Amino acid sequence: MASHPDHPGQGTRSTELLSDHEHEQRVRGFRLTVVDGPDVGATLHSRGDDVVIGTHESASFRLTDRSVSRLHCEIAITSKGAMLRDLESTNGTTVGRVPVLVARLESAVEIAVGRTRIRFELDADDTTRATPRAEKFGLLHGRAPAMRRVFSQLGAAAATDSTVLLLGETGTGKELAAESLHRESSRAQGPFVIVDCGAVPSMLLDSQLFGHVRGSFTGAVASRVGAFEEASGGTLFLDEIGELAPELQPKLLRVLERKVVKPIGSNQWIPVDVRVVAATNRDLRPQVNQQSFRADLYYRLAVVVVTLPPLRERAEDVPLLIEALLASMGQASRPQAELLRSPQLLEELRNHKWSGNVRELRNYVERCLALDAAPSLPAHAASPPADVDLSAPFLEARERWLDRFELPYLTALLRQHNNNVSAAARAAGVDRTYLHKLLSRHGLR
Repeated sequence: MASHPDHPGQGTRSTELLSDHEHEQRVRGFRLTVVDGPDVGATLHSRGDDVVIGTHESASFRLTDRSVSRLHCEIAITSKGAMLRDLESTNGTTVGRVPVLVARLESAVEIAVGRTRIRFELDADDTTRATPRAEKFGLLHGRAPAMRRVFSQLGAAAATDSTVLLLGETGTGKELAAESLHRESSRAQGPFVIVDCGAVPSMLLDSQLFGHVRGSFTGAVASRVGAFEEASGGTLFLDEIGELAPELQPKLLRVLERKVVKPIGSNQWIPVDVRVVAATNRDLRPQVNQQSFRADLYYRLAVVVVTLPPLRERAEDVPLLIEALLASMGQASRPQAELLRSPQLLEELRNHKWSGNVRELRNYVERCLALDAAPSLPAHAASPPADVDLSAPFLEARERWLDRFELPYLTALLRQHNNNVSAAARAAGVDRTYLHKLLSRHGLR
């Protein structure tokens, strides 16, 4: 087993193959030391893994300082270096005495959370770790180091019945990851059931998840088997779990803990044998701090957490993904497919930002095949308008331009999704409540 030397540095990168099955990744570790506060002297050494600082028992670096939130902030080693992100904590986070939401950390900097001060120090040398060489896991494809880590995590999770929480932006492939996990697990012969927690009102979702008996409410003309019973022996995928209404969160927690459900209107508990995979396009930990999402439910869901990277962070995968998409459509041998294989176009596609991620790439491939031409990609940033009115105050001028953009955008968005606000919100990558506010503002709801 051999590898070529690589210069140590901050962040992550790939080196040569270790073996036929493994790939070496070099990553910079770091050390945290409490220098002031109730836990002075406490220390933690990370070999490149993400670290959450907080008072909850699940925090990687657990403190006893009561002015620190349960999940206060997170430190992650990324391609941009060591990044700290405040998780919407109650008392905030400062780096070098400057309040921050997101900050790049330099070595020997001081972080303050609550009444606690923590010294952050990068290791002098990189740590090497092996990741799978595989370019595929179930329905997922990728060569980038970030995707290899995803494949490793999903492969390990597939060997267990642990609950999995999938994180990632809209369009990164969370549903495909859930189905791949199901296919590679011992439950592959059982059903794979999908429930979108943001697509239906809470009363209907209650029935959809747990079932109901005839006559239990107005309109219940027949009994219904819920998704947990329907998925018995298989996997239940709960998409948009962050949209789950507060009144349903205790019921879901009970199922995860006790493995039983009670349909609406019934007095009997029904045992269920289900593996649960949940997904969300937003971080639930700030909601836990704000107590809008139950902490105990979050930790039951987040036994294994897998984050799918956005396409812009795995640009080297674009050619591989195009081939996989062409194959899935049965179009790989069509003459039109050669358009997508031209080196010039592939370079352009690799450099595109892909705000809609793999879903946007798929749409582009479909358009290319349908038009028998390579459609132009949308610009990364719009050109400044030529008719700016400098006589108007800044805020007034900005509002005018915002209105001119929002109304046609929202109208087209609703039309494309048949007035389904939940689907429109997911496609636009915004919270459903926020989209409702925008629609009301423009008289569209």
